[in-house]
Amino acid sequence: MSDLKKTATSMHKAASGPRGVGHHTTKPLREFMAQSYDLGALGSLPSATDETREGWEAEAKLVGEVSDAWDLLDVLVAAAAHNGEG
Repeated sequence: MSDLKKTATSMHKAASGPRGVGHHTTKPLREFMAQSYDLGALGSLPSATDETREGWEAEAKLVGEVSDAWDLLDVLVAAAAHNGEG
């Protein structure tokens, strides 16, 4: 008879266990849902990355153009100096 009582007690504990799962998962799930707006920011990350890359490419192009202008200025100054000597 004691084996039957142990089995019944064990089955009762096992059956009542899943009822507690909802209690343990409700709060984390509610917190996750409350913060789900942050997940939208992750969705915009590739867009921001593309915009940043485009900005860097535009800046690199501008730096290249300024460098070319300085090189041209050096050539003109050297040519003017050479013409002034001769």
